Amino acid sequence: MLPSFWLGFCDMIAMKKIQLFVILSLLGATSVFSQQMVLKKGEIIEALPVQDSTDQSFSLYLPTDFSTSERWPLLVIFNFDDKEKQAMSMFVHAAEKEGYVLAAPKLVDSLSLTDNMLATSKVIEKVTNILPVSDDRLYVAGQSRGGRFASLVPLLIKGVKGTISIGASLANRDLLNVKEPFHFIGMVSRNDFNYTAMLTDAKLLDKLKFPNQVLLYEGNKDWPDLIYMEKSLQLFTLDAMGRKLIPKDSIYVANAYREDLAKVSQKLSSGDLLWAEQYMTEMMSIYGAHQNLDSLRTVQKELRKDKEFRSLKRSENAAFLKESILKEDYQYYMEEDVYTHNFNNLGWWTYQMGEIQKFISGNNLYEKQMGNRLLGFVNALTEDNIDIIQTEEVLDEDALALLFMLKTILEPDNFEYYLKTISLSAKNEDYGTSLFYLEEALKKGFKDKEKLYSLEGTALFRITPEFNELVSKYLKDARYDIDQN
Repeated sequence: MLPSFWLGFCDMIAMKKIQLFVILSLLGATSVFSQQMVLKKGEIIEALPVQDSTDQSFSLYLPTDFSTSERWPLLVIFNFDDKEKQAMSMFVHAAEKEGYVLAAPKLVDSLSLTDNMLATSKVIEKVTNILPVSDDRLYVAGQSRGGRFASLVPLLIKGVKGTISIGASLANRDLLNVKEPFHFIGMVSRNDFNYTAMLTDAKLLDKLKFPNQVLLYEGNKDWPDLIYMEKSLQLFTLDAMGRKLIPKDSIYVANAYREDLAKVSQKLSSGDLLWAEQYMTEMMSIYGAHQNLDSLRTVQKELRKDKEFRSLKRSENAAFLKESILKEDYQYYMEEDVYTHNFNNLGWWTYQMGEIQKFISGNNLYEKQMGNRLLGFVNALTEDNIDIIQTEEVLDEDALALLFMLKTILEPDNFEYYLKTISLSAKNEDYGTSLFYLEEALKKGFKDKEKLYSLEGTALFRITPEFNELVSKYLKDARYDIDQN
């Protein structure tokens, strides 16, 4: 049941539906920009060279209605997992509907931030040289690490006007310059440990008068539904119209506004009052340049006075406070445990995992979300520590073993860290630990015998009777039949 104040507002803003019919060409036309380069429209083109003298490359997508007779906005997409095409494909539908050119530089995880930023700059220069790109409408985007990188690009490369960060907060708040603001669009699930950090980022950006919106999505997925990519590009377009960078299309604005009102209505009807109120705030930040929003502000004020809303807000704030305290504990104890090689504290971490699982399986919605965020936070914290130790000049194998063991507690069904623990322990001839984690993995259903027999550092361990007895017990037919007599 929708609140009465919302129903009244919807009656006031109801307008005639306007249908736009866009005829798209189905012909696979091509555009030629140089003697060496022929670019097809409507498909992702991979491995385009940045310069003939280097091995740097990028991927490109031109909408099917692309034409050189007009200037186009450009969205540059970042990925550090060698999956530029997959990351770019998430934006293809949005690029078609909203009219954006897409590009994705080939970034290398092992390279420094400086080298990857230089590679990005060269790709932007290349694309803007061969295509009619609008100088005022250059944007970047990324998910997870790619999102953090994307938030740095407007700070380090001049001319970048906005960034889309999916599941990642700002990489460096100290570099924000009030004289060079950019448009920040964050997308995050309320189950993602980056959620609270992104809300903090939004408050800071508001204070610095940076245009920004935070779009929330459901579930624990790394990527939101494709409609969110469409919405993010729509927000950039609305912002460009509001700043008079492009002509204002009143029909486009009216349709977008009506879609957003429908979103608020849906959230109100489902009882998600906090999401509805947050979305109204984002609407006012983008539509204020286009129309009078006094009616929407009135609705938001009435919602904030609603008893149920205020009760839900208190519950969420209580979860935020509890989460903050627990995060501080986790950071402190992980730092101490890694520094002192405190294997005895693995029992404490097991208990904490049990507490987190109670939050996740409980009936309090905000504590369920908090539990998922805490689980993600501890996992990320552990993986960050693993990365740091593995890049040190002198490898601290005891600290690394501790973190591998901790990961088996945090992700009990992820066999990767059982195998890493077995390998590292066997290398140091700690066969008791190797046997324990081997049996734990086998109990949980690990069945890849070939992978087990090829584990690095386990040559001597694999020929022990104990190893082969466990393999025979759980997988049958051990490779070595050792006679103990």
